[in-house]
Amino acid sequence: MNEILVSIVIPAFRCARYLRQALDSALAQDVPEEILIIDDCSDDGLEEIAGAYCGYPQIRYIRNERNLGVAESRNRGVALARGTYIAFLDADDIWTPDKLKKQLSRIRETGTVMCSTARELMNPDGTLTGYVIPVPEAYSFRDLLTENLVNCSSVLIRTDVAREFPMRHDDAHEDYLTWLQVLRKYGQGCAVNEPLLKYRITNSGKSGSKLKSAKMTFQTYRYMGFGFFRSCLYFTGYVFHGMKKYFLWYLK
Repeated sequence: MNEILVSIVIPAFRCARYLRQALDSALAQDVPEEILIIDDCSDDGLEEIAGAYCGYPQIRYIRNERNLGVAESRNRGVALARGTYIAFLDADDIWTPDKLKKQLSRIRETGTVMCSTARELMNPDGTLTGYVIPVPEAYSFRDLLTENLVNCSSVLIRTDVAREFPMRHDDAHEDYLTWLQVLRKYGQGCAVNEPLLKYRITNSGKSGSKLKSAKMTFQTYRYMGFGFFRSCLYFTGYVFHGMKKYFLWYLK
């Protein structure tokens, strides 16, 4: 592989039952790529699943010596990446085959440093719900202050920018914090408003508890350097947009 355009970073912890689907969807992308599986000390046979893909030269398997958490596992993948762009993919999510190609085209059209997509919610068993969460085709720092429009598994971002703003603070939404920092400096992100990401709904992630997720959102604003009252203002907007986003889903 003489040229790697996109490095796909997959942090993996106790997700062996989903990993094959994620890897197959990454391998289906029609772009020069490498796939970095960052095993965060899983004990569920994940290494054996990854080993079944050892025949693919674009796949690199890295096992952490100790459990680092999802943020530092992503950061390790970014540090080891050889591509011009980073694409984040959680091990329980999947992509459509044309995802990266469409995002690369969108980034070239707009000159922005990051691109996301709309997403379709997927049940834990992998069946699709048909419920799509759209995304605006352009968004700014101000747009993200009261609503996280960017899902991590949908993101394609320039590698140098991802290294400039690594994910920190596991007690907050580390990805949301990074997107805010990126947009505060670079101005605008872009998106493909198509459900190129199939996002699995589970209760096992950091955001599984709505109360915990709310606390993490407020902490994100505090890490951005916002005062208490300003954080409360943005948090109120965040709650409103969150309820609006998932209202129809909860009615199902």
